[in-house]
Parts: sequence; structure tokens; C-alpha cells
Amino acid sequence: MNQPFQTIRRFGFTTIAAAWSLTSILAPTAKAQLWTWTKDQMVEYTKAWTGDRFPDGRPKVPDEWLKRAKDISQEEITIPGGGRGGGGGGYSQYEGDWRVLHPEIKMTGRVVTMAFMPVRPDLDTIILGKARDKGIQTLNNQYVLDMLQPGDVLVVDLYGKKEGGTIVGDNLFYYIMRATKGGGLVVDGSFRDLDGIADMPMACYFRSVHPSALTPQTTSLSGVNVPIRIGNVTVMPGDLAVGDKEGVSFVPPQNAEAILDRADETHIHDEWTRKKFDEGKYKSSDVYSSPKDPALRQEYQDYLKKRLDEIKAARKK
Repeated sequence: MNQPFQTIRRFGFTTIAAAWSLTSILAPTAKAQLWTWTKDQMVEYTKAWTGDRFPDGRPKVPDEWLKRAKDISQEEITIPGGGRGGGGGGYSQYEGDWRVLHPEIKMTGRVVTMAFMPVRPDLDTIILGKARDKGIQTLNNQYVLDMLQPGDVLVVDLYGKKEGGTIVGDNLFYYIMRATKGGGLVVDGSFRDLDGIADMPMACYFRSVHPSALTPQTTSLSGVNVPIRIGNVTVMPGDLAVGDKEGVSFVPPQNAEAILDRADETHIHDEWTRKKFDEGKYKSSDVYSSPKDPALRQEYQDYLKKRLDEIKAARKK
């Protein structure tokens, strides 16, 4: 059973401070809100992405990339250009220690973000008033669910809340599954109605389960399609979410294709390495992680080129 949620708010201190600072530096005509970005703001803060976008400005990675991402592992996802301001080496966008509803289902999709905070009526009243000025009478979980598109993954910062932090029950979980065509749900919080949800074939990463309902008295919606914190990771709308048995990575869309291409090479390297091991003629150090013999190195390079050509040709069909 599901209870709609009637108000707004959450982030964590650093995120709420960032949200307020964003509203203070935007162009005067933008009419910034605490709880969401305008289309222009979305484009500005995701300008590293130069591909397709949804009407609200959210990056839209190609469907083909969603399919390709189902074949990669968490170990193959490293984001280049780490460090403050993008300097330094690679960094991880991985978050683990989840309860995983369907470990056998690989999750890939385009991120839609939602964030909550503990209830504070004075702030909630102002934010809800601003929403109503834009013609939105009710800000609740279903307001965001109704935005979902095929291929989306809903990512929710409920600050780890268990009781009263249940983002959906079985009916709204089913709605997410249908609206996203099995995209997925990630909630740093909880959901309810596990018995009703357990057999629904959609990937879900969550912290806990509780029979309580999400209400205006338990927590408040604060952000929709803005940067949120999930564990130790900053997640942006339009990121490529990749989830498996280990956990979830949130890949900036501008880095996704390079990671997918590099994963193709890793898979081919693994394929060739195991073929060599199967021959029974080599010690592990002769072949892995890089062949020592020049003839073997050349054999691998030839095999790599052949397999990459085959993979690219198959994708064009």
C-alpha cells in the first residue's frame, strides 16, 4: 500500500548550502528555486555533455549505451580527471553496502534525482509556496514519479532514514517499473511492502525496509533533478547509473562512451588471456597482465583489432 507524500525538503548540510549558493549566482531572469533547476540551469551545470537532452535539459545518453553498460563491471568504471576542479587522476563514482532486491538483474539507466530533508515547517511553507506560484499544487513523491521516462533510474537521497523514510510501497514500485520499462530505483533510505515488491522484476538498491508510510510529518521533499549525495558520491541528473551485485556507479554522461569503449578492450583482453590459459602452455606471468614475449604481444594486438572490428560491425546491424 502507498501513501502519497504532501510537501518538500532534504540534502545534508553541504548539499543544502550548495543549493542556496546556486540560487544566489544564477542570472536574474532564471527565477531559481531551492528544489529544482530551470532548463537553462540544467544545461549550464551539465555543459560538459554535448549530446541529446530531454525537454527539461537533462542529459539523455543513447539507448545503445544503456544496453552496452549491462556488460560492464564496477571494476571497469573509473572516471578520468579526478581531484578538485577536474585535476589529478581517475576517481570512483561507486557506492556500495546496499541491500539489493534482484542481484541477478543488471541495472542501467539515466538518473532522475530526488532529495529529502527532515521536516522544517517554516522552510517547507516557502518552498511549497514557490512551487504553487509555478502551478504545482502538491510536491510529493508522486510528483517526481510522474516525470519518469523509459530508461530512467530514480535515485533518492532519503538520508538513510528507515521509519518514515519509505519512498514507495508495492503499487508505486510497480508504477516506476512500468514507467521506466524496468529502469530501476536507488534509495538511500527505505521502502515498504517487501512481500508485494519481491517478485517484481526491477532492480532496486536500498538501505532498509519498514512498514511505515512516507508522510509530511516524517520527511520533506527538497530537491528534484538537482545534485544529490548518495553515500560518498555526488549524483547528477542525467548520469548513467550502472548497478550490479556489488553496488552502483553513477557515471557522468560525458565520460560514459570512453568507459564503455575501454570496457570492450578489457573484455577482449580477458577473453584472449583465458584462451591462452586453456592451452596449458604458459605460466600466468607469461600472459597476464601483459604478455612478456614479443610474439605473444603481437598475437594479442592482432586479436584485439580483429575482435574490436567484429564488435563494431555487429553494433551497426
